[in-house]
Amino acid sequence: MPPHAPHEGPSDNRTFVIDAFPPAALKYDHGYAIVAVDVIRATTTAITAVALGRRCFMAPTVDDASVIARDLENPLLAGELGGNMPVGFEMDNSPAEIAAREDVERPLILVTTSGTLLAHNASHSGHGFIACLRNIAPTARYLSTRYRRIAIIGAGSRAEFREEDQACCARIAAALRDLGFRPANDETATLVARWEAEPADAWLVSNSVGFLRRTGQERDLEFVLAHQSDLEGVFRVHGDGEVREAEGTTW
Repeated sequence: MPPHAPHEGPSDNRTFVIDAFPPAALKYDHGYAIVAVDVIRATTTAITAVALGRRCFMAPTVDDASVIARDLENPLLAGELGGNMPVGFEMDNSPAEIAAREDVERPLILVTTSGTLLAHNASHSGHGFIACLRNIAPTARYLSTRYRRIAIIGAGSRAEFREEDQACCARIAAALRDLGFRPANDETATLVARWEAEPADAWLVSNSVGFLRRTGQERDLEFVLAHQSDLEGVFRVHGDGEVREAEGTTW
């Protein structure tokens, strides 16, 4: 199927697909807008940072983070690999901590096991975006007026498409459906139907939630739960890894 151009009006072939894991983004790098989702915690951390006025770069590896850091003044290195903060980093992958910090003049460079790699892969398309539970509706509205094909991809963890990412992807997809899009395959339709039938907190059974609780990081879980549908920003990830507000949106 040939790639589609950005959407320029009503169309019967406007579709969305839900997929998972960082390599999946490379399947959709022609003709798609790609939305990377990592609710716990990479996309929540990055979106929170940018919403507070901090520059943010999502790096696929620690080495890439070091390269980005060379061109920035006093950068803040943050993240996790396998659940552990890399040596030499200043903070974990934590939306609660980034929200509490006052040094917003310091650009954030974020590296995580799955989420920042997914965002990096999504940026290859030239139409990469990130989303979390904070900005589902504005993301769907923005993309619906500009694209005909949209891939919504959950980062996953330890070979699991985690429940929090499934729920977020399904909610973005449902919003697109209500704006005239249709699911591209049966698997996508099934995920949307499943999560529409679940209570809003059904994703709390996730192993990601269990990890936060076991490791004393409930503050991040509380942050995610307390910050849903509270932003109007749409966030684009560029080829250099920087996350910026998409043109034509306001806070």
